[in-house]
Amino acid sequence: MTVAPQHSAVQVRVNEGVLWVAGEAYPLRNISHVGQRRLEVDKKAAWKKFIVRTLILLVFGSFMAAGGGTPGTLIWLAVEALLVWRLVNALGKPTLYGLVLNTSGTQRDAVWSTDPAEIEHLVIEITKAIGHPDIAQVTYNVQHAVQGDLIQQYGAGSVGKATHNGSGNIVAS
Repeated sequence: MTVAPQHSAVQVRVNEGVLWVAGEAYPLRNISHVGQRRLEVDKKAAWKKFIVRTLILLVFGSFMAAGGGTPGTLIWLAVEALLVWRLVNALGKPTLYGLVLNTSGTQRDAVWSTDPAEIEHLVIEITKAIGHPDIAQVTYNVQHAVQGDLIQQYGAGSVGKATHNGSGNIVAS
């Protein structure tokens, strides 16, 4: 069973030459690039991790089951069930789409959503607003903004779980 992501609404608005994402302000004249980022689970790495752990469990579990009888077999089955649950949980994590803003040479992940259309719409609207910063006034609610511990990275350079509150950069924990 996969835990569904917690969604929250994040208001993004352009007003008087400033882009507001929740409580963060970005002057439109300082934004040099607007783009998107996509984060998804490395399914190949998740399967590899599962297979390696299952093989290790088979080796040690066979000794435990042979020496421990019924309790040893039950422990072996419980650990394998845990490995299967972790695999299903990892494979079930949704792809995240982020709004990326470059300001003064610094790249910021402004808001994350499970709906790519929301982020695409924001990129278009913010780009229009940059072209006309004095007249553009737009308010958009990102309904599928994500928050909480949603990202489990696998493989080399893994930071483990990352925490996110719906707007701003992801923080490794």
